[in-house]
Amino acid sequence: MVHRAETDLSAAATPPLAAFDPRRFLAVLESDWFRLVVALQDRISQLTVELWSRSGLKTLHLPITTSAISSPLGLGSDSKPVEIDLYGVKTYLADSMQFMLEYGCRLCPSGCYYIMPSFRGEAPDATHLCQFYHSEIEVPGGLDPLLGTVEGYLRHLAAGLLSTHTDDLRRLAGGVEHLERMAGSASFARLTFDEAAAFLRHDSQLVLTGDGTWRTLSRAGERRLLAQVAEPLWVTQWDHLAVPFYQAFVDGTGAQARNADLLLGQGEVIGAGERHTDGATTMRALALHQVSAEPYAWYVDLKTHFPLVTSGFGMGIERFLLWVLRHDDIRDLQILPRVNGLALVP
Repeated sequence: MVHRAETDLSAAATPPLAAFDPRRFLAVLESDWFRLVVALQDRISQLTVELWSRSGLKTLHLPITTSAISSPLGLGSDSKPVEIDLYGVKTYLADSMQFMLEYGCRLCPSGCYYIMPSFRGEAPDATHLCQFYHSEIEVPGGLDPLLGTVEGYLRHLAAGLLSTHTDDLRRLAGGVEHLERMAGSASFARLTFDEAAAFLRHDSQLVLTGDGTWRTLSRAGERRLLAQVAEPLWVTQWDHLAVPFYQAFVDGTGAQARNADLLLGQGEVIGAGERHTDGATTMRALALHQVSAEPYAWYVDLKTHFPLVTSGFGMGIERFLLWVLRHDDIRDLQILPRVNGLALVP
């Protein structure tokens, strides 16, 4: 079955074949669309290294396996970990190496970063991939200054892409006005989750609830906010049980998290948060989320012996490129698709 983009692109810019067609890799080689995708991926890597190096952050070379998963552990998560047997040892392919970046902050006083693959257990769809590329950083300090850092990063990416790919993006993505707005923006709009839920009138199709103790936004809810409030938009202070256990508490009640999701294009593109500072608070969060503490004993030890306030964010590069290209299907941004349970070539 041929998969065509719904956006108004020229025939040369349209992804050539279904994401899982066995001969897709041959069609990719004749496609202007994928030549641009590769060029944009390369440019984002260059710009990321340029900005973080200038800011004093150090890149970490990390493994892709872990015994302690991070991102899929929120009750409100739409993802599952990818478990493997590695020579008889149960382990996981990295969903995120944020914990290792926290570790790295004890070695790198200005913070650290990486661009590396992430593996998730969900089925792919228009906004989800089983394997994608993650641009992540962790820096000492709290959430508020981090959000300014994220905004500076996106302005840097937008300006950098405009400096090298304006003509291509006008030809293949229909324009660059969105990048120009991003590059020149002073700051991004913000709503707390409570404010966002109230704006959406607590519509059960837009604000999802889980067992009456936590809430999250559906993709439709995210898009409604983008269309009717602002783009880009930060949604901050989510219910703590809807996010991973490691996000810091807003206050002593533990009801809300010191976190923020950035909505852009098709929905969430960046997740950011401040982390628990010490081991005791981390143990309290594990208990609150009913997560076994055993795999995270080392993480608790780290925070007990080397307490430090840090914050970080992760950006899905393919999701960012969805917005850059004004496209609507993330599966068209992989030159080599990967789907859990399918043997795909090459």
